Amino acid sequence: MSKPILNVFLADDDSDDRTFFSDALREIPIQTKISEFNNGVDLMAELLSDTAAQPDVIFLDLKMPMMDGFECLADIRDLEKFTDIPVIIYSTSYHPKEIDRLEEMGASLYLQKPSSYNQLKTLLHKCLRYVKNTEGNIIDKEFVISI
Repeated sequence: MSKPILNVFLADDDSDDRTFFSDALREIPIQTKISEFNNGVDLMAELLSDTAAQPDVIFLDLKMPMMDGFECLADIRDLEKFTDIPVIIYSTSYHPKEIDRLEEMGASLYLQKPSSYNQLKTLLHKCLRYVKNTEGNIIDKEFVISI
């Protein structure tokens, strides 16, 4: 029996960051399929599409054009069918007031973008282990995931 594949959505306007993320994701020991979006508008269009496969987790950059991560998170959490999908904020910024606001808005985790590739692999693995454990298992977690 094959392992289930996690369907990962990533919204980030920086193509280098998307490539860095995708490459790191392929190297961790959890099978994934990634769909990349370069802004929140395209992400929301895919989420609202009748034909799209629903993601198991959404990684969301905060600073994007057209629709930023705050707006995107609010729209995702306003729709009942996405209530249980983990949304992980994936950003270089680290402002405690913003982080508190994101947690209150319903973000599942806050992942600060690390500077090294190996750190990113470690942090993504930690995030995806959290996602895989959300099916009924109570685990103690930190909201902010960082090195």
